[in-house]
Amino acid sequence: MAKADIVALDAQAVRASVEVAAQVRPADLSRPTPCLGWTVYGLLAHMATQHYGFAAASGGDGDLARWRLRSLGDDPVASYRVAAEHVMAAFAVDDVLERGFPLPEVRSGSVFPGTQAISFHFIDYVVHSWDLAKALGTEVVFPPDLLDVALAVVEAVPGGKAREEPGAAFAPPLTCSGGSRLDEIVAILGRSPSWPESSRRSTI
Repeated sequence: MAKADIVALDAQAVRASVEVAAQVRPADLSRPTPCLGWTVYGLLAHMATQHYGFAAASGGDGDLARWRLRSLGDDPVASYRVAAEHVMAAFAVDDVLERGFPLPEVRSGSVFPGTQAISFHFIDYVVHSWDLAKALGTEVVFPPDLLDVALAVVEAVPGGKAREEPGAAFAPPLTCSGGSRLDEIVAILGRSPSWPESSRRSTI
């Protein structure tokens, strides 16, 4: 994968999340999601907040306050769309991959290379698009080339005991046989492709 491709792939994932979010109706906001303890509203608020946090980091802003959960106001879908457009614009600058991203929510005091930081954002929005689609009883579809890159990213996510601790970013991986490539990706991150039939959920 050429480095510049991660920006384009990230934008594809974010646009997919916007398309799924556009299906949300007021009655859906209290629905449960595959993310433990989060309703559809809570998931959208988290997703929007992360967009603003990553956008700030792309400009070198490492203030943890940028990652504080935001209200979505009276129109959560419109607020989410604005947040998505904001981060895509931030990532569209020519030198974004050469920048260092301070990501205090990932690791305090650390600065990540642009390519790596955007890959974190990318996989979040592949998986959170799936989370939101599951909660709404619909599907999200990604092209095979995007899923190939997403699989490579998730296979690099550390495993071990840390995934079993309270508040871990991802639950321990699940076995997935006979499913789609997207099923395989979410299972590696501890989500059950058969949710809500399965009661096991990832934390974020």
